[in-house]
Amino acid sequence: MILSDKRILEEIEKGTILIEPFRKDCLGTNSYDVHLGKHLAVYTDRVLDARKHNKAEHFEIPIEGYVLHPGTLYLGVTEEYTETHAHIPFLEGKSSTGRLGIDIHATAGKGDVGFCNTWTLEISVAQPVRVYRGMPIGQLIYFNVEGEIGVFYNKKEDAKYNKRTIKPVESMMWKNRF
Repeated sequence: MILSDKRILEEIEKGTILIEPFRKDCLGTNSYDVHLGKHLAVYTDRVLDARKHNKAEHFEIPIEGYVLHPGTLYLGVTEEYTETHAHIPFLEGKSSTGRLGIDIHATAGKGDVGFCNTWTLEISVAQPVRVYRGMPIGQLIYFNVEGEIGVFYNKKEDAKYNKRTIKPVESMMWKNRF
């Protein structure tokens, strides 16, 4: 079941959901709008290797915006830091974002119970489009969990994305054994 606006507020009050900064005008009927942070990143190599740490170059989106181009994967980040201690958070694009040809994630739309961080966005575009820091970019939806949690994400020793950041985080696939 997806949490309603009133239920999201109740969970924030209980401390099971944290959104910083929180703005009530960003609360939808059953979601919360998140915004594009000021940092973007692009990989420095054109050919990425799943077994190595692919370096990314970080930069700030200027006030006048930044034009994204097809054929490049941009890593973005949400302005909002979130914590979810009793629900499964899902990050989805807003319809207005999609209608500009912007995809905000390739595969990583689901968070884990215990995820505490900003959200790294895997941004690709259908045609050139100018984006701005602070623009609405996606929405968080919260689902109830069925059953007891064994290990929360923020308590996992091998969790790769636990370090709090305001910048996008490149793939940590290289930390897996394969």
